[in-house]
Amino acid sequence: MPSPAPPPAGARSAEVRRLSEQMPRFMRLVHAFKSQQAAGDGRERAALVLLFPLTRIGPLRQSALAELVHADPSTVSRHVASLVEQGLVQRVADETDGRATRLVATDAGRDAAERLAQERATQLEAMLAGWSDDDLAALTGLFGRLLDDLTAALPSPSALPVPREKP
Repeated sequence: MPSPAPPPAGARSAEVRRLSEQMPRFMRLVHAFKSQQAAGDGRERAALVLLFPLTRIGPLRQSALAELVHADPSTVSRHVASLVEQGLVQRVADETDGRATRLVATDAGRDAAERLAQERATQLEAMLAGWSDDDLAALTGLFGRLLDDLTAALPSPSALPVPREKP
């Protein structure tokens, strides 16, 4: 199937502007949705999100995990301590550097991540029940592409300014 003709330059600019206006609304809705889910167990739920990279990628140093999820290292440290305390993550010696440790999801951690993923899928299924399969496939493909482009636009960690220590 041939690609649709590109929109006129003015129309493209208008669509980019419309998208730029929709993004803050999307972020507010995501935040509201997360807040609603977190009622009562917000800190625990935020910590559980760290299980996803550990189950998908495998063992990671805590600093690499913080970088991967674009979170403050001290916040990740608190969440990891909670996950370790709950038996969802364990620290193991890093094979390449005996002084360092890596974080590994335990069987209980993998189970918790799977339950959270299933809960998300169930909620999305209910929200998207009125969508056609074609519309859902189009959204999924385009949203993945947007996420890839947003990720590529982020500065690399080495390009970020180094915070200065306070005297």
